[in-house]
Amino acid sequence: MIHLFRIKIILLSILLLSACASPAAPGGIKLGQDFDVNAFTSKVEQGATTQDQVRSWLGEPATVGASMGADGQGYDEWTYYFAKVAAPSLSLSGVKMLQIKFDKTGVARAYSWSASK
Repeated sequence: MIHLFRIKIILLSILLLSACASPAAPGGIKLGQDFDVNAFTSKVEQGATTQDQVRSWLGEPATVGASMGADGQGYDEWTYYFAKVAAPSLSLSGVKMLQIKFDKTGVARAYSWSASK
């Protein structure tokens, strides 16, 4: 939840700063690194995929954190996100986010992703 709040703050900051800039970039403003969710979901295997494999597919994560499952198990959590703001109106044209949980041995145990239309 904190990661999503942080991303919203970053997006708002970029929107405010870009409103002061002139002229806007022809393709708009991009935040984060674009990634293919379908390619990731076709490759990832729960309990087998390692952090090194994910890094080779997606690059370095935008944020790294930790979370605790309901059973008390601790996880390392990597977040990837990409947002695009369309020029010249500076309206948000798309956001996608992928969060991956790894156990203490560096093996993927769960992931979730979301995207705007």
